[in-house]
Amino acid sequence: MVEYRTLGRSGLKVSRLVLGTLNVGAREQFAQLGGLGTDEARRLFDIALDAGVNMIDTANMYSFGQAEEITGEALRGRRDDVLLASKVRMQVGDGPNEGGSSAYSVLREVERSLRRLQTDHLDLLYLHQWDGQTPVEETLTALDRLVADGKVRYLGVSNFNGWQLMKTLYTARLHRLAAPVAQQVYYTPEAREAEYEILPAALDQGLGTLVWSPLGEGLLSGKVRRGQPVPSTTRQGTDWPEPHVVDKERAYDIIECLAGIAEAHGTSVPRVVLAWLLGRPGVTGLVIGARNEEQLRDDLAATELRLTEAETARLTALSQLPAYYPYWHRVLNASDRPDPAEAPFLDGWKRAMGG
Repeated sequence: MVEYRTLGRSGLKVSRLVLGTLNVGAREQFAQLGGLGTDEARRLFDIALDAGVNMIDTANMYSFGQAEEITGEALRGRRDDVLLASKVRMQVGDGPNEGGSSAYSVLREVERSLRRLQTDHLDLLYLHQWDGQTPVEETLTALDRLVADGKVRYLGVSNFNGWQLMKTLYTARLHRLAAPVAQQVYYTPEAREAEYEILPAALDQGLGTLVWSPLGEGLLSGKVRRGQPVPSTTRQGTDWPEPHVVDKERAYDIIECLAGIAEAHGTSVPRVVLAWLLGRPGVTGLVIGARNEEQLRDDLAATELRLTEAETARLTALSQLPAYYPYWHRVLNASDRPDPAEAPFLDGWKRAMGG
């Protein structure tokens, strides 16, 4: 059911849908995201893998390590059937070195993750966020050591700005250290900020891009509608602080458009969102999350949905973000010589500015 793409300029083949584990475990604030236990997680893993998904995505901070513990137990006997990705950088305790990207923290956290996941290696390790207080050379040297030792196969970054991504890549190449081959970003029809710098930078440098929380942390689940109460059983019906929505009326307009397209196809809003994202420039795949079998099967079916050109154009135009400087200046004065990495995004701004 699921297609595969090469991850950046590596030789690794990754399914276009990846199963995330943010909703696995129930420690502290993470309980409101799903609180899945071992048996529930194993059932979802089996369904996803049987459908062709070949990567499970987790992080050391999800339920403060419990998500990795449950993932390791739920994958027992199937570890060799799946690629396993995790992350380091976020604060996981009260101590001064319980977070960040120092060599001390990165090396220690990977060892902890390996124990929790019951494995001797990670197939993909992300830096979960930028660390502005640790020299990037120190972080990359630690990551290079992990790759050389066989404890990590491939490297990635997540939630980096364009300049942070380029600084990391340049530094790795300058010092001949293992470099990231992928990034994981937040990107939805409602939140298209990645198109300004992050996606073009990845396209230019040959990085794969995986999208986390493609349904906008439940905002685009179909259960959030204008003028209607949000069910308390959903993430958006709790005090969960994300995503940061700047223009709520615009968000509702996008949701109504998604609902109309879904109705025309006799399908769900999530499938429409995922189908649109799978067709966006530079997107390698999507990290999906599901609380139950019904949600997971619905998400997996998004690979079969084909939006019409008119539907895609309508949703893309409605959700287009403004051409901030220097983009408007480039559109008006210098879009005659576009770089291939920026061309699809320049075209969007040009249409939004009236051609």
